[in-house]
Amino acid sequence: MQADYVIIGAGSAGCAMAYRLSEAGHSVIVIEYGGTDAGPLIQMPAALSYPMNMPLYDWGYQTEPEPHLGGRKLVAPRGKVIGGSSSINGMVYVRGHAGDYDHWAESGADGWSYADVLPYFKRMESWDANGHGGDPEWRGKDGPLHVTRGPRANPLFSAFVEAGRQAGYQVTDDYNGQQQEGFGPMEQTVHQGRRWSAANAYLRPALKRENCTLVKGLARRVIIEEGRATGVEIEAGGSVQTIAANREVIIAASAFNSPKLLMLSGIGPAAHLAEYGIEVVADRAGVGQNLMDHLELYIQMAASQPITLFKHWNLLSKAMIGAQWLFMKTGLGASNQFESAAFIRSKAGVKYPDIQYHFLPIAVRYDGQAAAEGHGFQAHVGPMRSASRGAVTLGSNDPKVAPKIFFNYMSQPQDWEDFRTCIRLTREVFAQDAFKPFVKHEIQPGQALQSDAELDAFIAEHAESAYHPCGTCKMGRADDPMVVVDPECRVIGVEGLRVADSSIFPRITNGNLNGPSIMTGEKAADHILGKRLPASNDAPWVHPNWETAQR
Repeated sequence: MQADYVIIGAGSAGCAMAYRLSEAGHSVIVIEYGGTDAGPLIQMPAALSYPMNMPLYDWGYQTEPEPHLGGRKLVAPRGKVIGGSSSINGMVYVRGHAGDYDHWAESGADGWSYADVLPYFKRMESWDANGHGGDPEWRGKDGPLHVTRGPRANPLFSAFVEAGRQAGYQVTDDYNGQQQEGFGPMEQTVHQGRRWSAANAYLRPALKRENCTLVKGLARRVIIEEGRATGVEIEAGGSVQTIAANREVIIAASAFNSPKLLMLSGIGPAAHLAEYGIEVVADRAGVGQNLMDHLELYIQMAASQPITLFKHWNLLSKAMIGAQWLFMKTGLGASNQFESAAFIRSKAGVKYPDIQYHFLPIAVRYDGQAAAEGHGFQAHVGPMRSASRGAVTLGSNDPKVAPKIFFNYMSQPQDWEDFRTCIRLTREVFAQDAFKPFVKHEIQPGQALQSDAELDAFIAEHAESAYHPCGTCKMGRADDPMVVVDPECRVIGVEGLRVADSSIFPRITNGNLNGPSIMTGEKAADHILGKRLPASNDAPWVHPNWETAQR
């Protein structure tokens, strides 16, 4: 078994690269340990809490005890299925802010500024505003990835945006267009009522070509001969086999598994590899370091009217929604229910948004547990650019053993201040007139919790990961000792090996990471093919009074 390019991981970036490299006429083999994504639990958008909690589709990782969160071990899901995490995520589509990518370029990822990445976001999208407005000049029309908006029929969706306006914030018609900052509609990777994962968008069309093949197996290590990656050793059907790469090996195995694979292959911090008896091929101190994520809180309100999704929180109603979706691909099953959003700045002097909101017309947790209060609604809120950094390290030299994942969440004093700000700003939004007809009382944190100390205790107990891990194979300049890949995504110190997925992000982007991960695959494919889309001249909106005003 051999191909020009061997890609490890059929996730968001891997599927995009398989599509573009095979489109250019190269032979491609994609290695994926997980199985099929067929079936309603993955394909039905409203069922999103199921696949994320199923060992069939999820690697089942969890963090080491997090000392600043009371020693809690948090779940750290990653998709173990074709489509990767795009097959088990919440389907929220966010490009990120222009300032994020300009920061990447400033920190050494030359050629990854907003002007450089915007053409790739446009190329990958097939954007449909469904007559809901939006910013068509900034969007793609005919890419593989369909991006849509929910119907926003529940009055709470417009109440959230109107409350933001009443509180003095901007309203934006398209946070993926010129202006991210403000309150407005949320976008989702859903097409004709189905989850539009990277598998549906990119991998299925690629596999229809004769030059693209999917191989099921566990990647054990990259084979490196005389400083060059020549193939991948996999375990499949109980035997160990080798897949040869005529040109390059590309790792796209997630922020957890990409650094793990590099280390198992002898690329990483030499002292750490020596602990596990792994021969050092390239001593790269940054492999597995620089781990980032978004944490969030669910601010929950009890509703004074029975208009929330809680009325469907029973077997009969779920069965009817499921049946309507199965036969018609319509109804409540056809949306992830995240249909209003906001991006705001925490204080004056912050140039672009550093807080994100997802609004949901039910009070429920990611694991599907509804609030005891019954009818309610919630805003997921959290800071976007925490300075806390963690690491992914080996737990063993056995490829079947999970890596050790330690985020070191809330390790900076600023994290606590930022989260308290999030809670207080959210309470202010929910206190606006637009919510007066709908609010009964605050469920969580609860009106009794007001002091810094009370809020800190709540944060330590209730902060949850938004499942946006990234940064563990940082991209930058070759002379930076913590950098793992150069701006062409080439692993420094080894020929014929690249990494392209969320692990190469120098710093976490604003919002959900699926869009930026797919863009990374799209752009990396062009780097591999030796071509580049021309940079964009479009200038993003920045609040004119950002230096002196918070809103």
